[in-house]
Amino acid sequence: MTSRASNSPDEAIRRAWEAGNADAAITAVLEQHGPEILGWLVGILRDVDDANDVFSTFAERLWSTFAGFGWRCSVRTWAYAIARRAAVDHQRNEARRARRIVPLSASSEVTKVAERVRTTTLAHLKTANRQAISQLRDQLPPQDRMLLVLRVDRGLPWSDLARVFLDQPDPTAAELKREAARLRQRFHLIKEKLLKIGRDAGLVKETESET
Repeated sequence: MTSRASNSPDEAIRRAWEAGNADAAITAVLEQHGPEILGWLVGILRDVDDANDVFSTFAERLWSTFAGFGWRCSVRTWAYAIARRAAVDHQRNEARRARRIVPLSASSEVTKVAERVRTTTLAHLKTANRQAISQLRDQLPPQDRMLLVLRVDRGLPWSDLARVFLDQPDPTAAELKREAARLRQRFHLIKEKLLKIGRDAGLVKETESET
């Protein structure tokens, strides 16, 4: 059994869940991680309406699948894995809304929190100035943008990124190691591509790209 730090952000979520208070557990996840996940979705999808749709699907899947979480990684990593799969489904026009074990509308508190996260986060994003690096990222394919933002902006370690990108619920240690190595290699190629785009656009000087 893994040890749990009493001051861990996940601890309160776990206590609420194990006490049978699903509403408190899921709303805590949305309050803690919802804003950054929605911001990430807006960045990779480049469309607020699409990001809203995917965030709704994410919240529904979070609600319906949390019983199978298993606490094998952080709640944040698990949430990003769900959000990524929802985004991929959306981009492939497959199952805009997942089948729900329990309808999200059955929990008015969870619904309110999801809506509050959308409203406050999108209001902030609308007033934020777009930086040159964001414009460069927009030229990357969606999967590359996902990896870049999760690694650079969100700071996820390679082991967590492997869990996010592997489309399976309980990968083995060997599978995680292989996926982490693949993602590292892909990340290096993405950086090289960004530098080239930046140089071609005059946003990155040759001397800067060599440092």
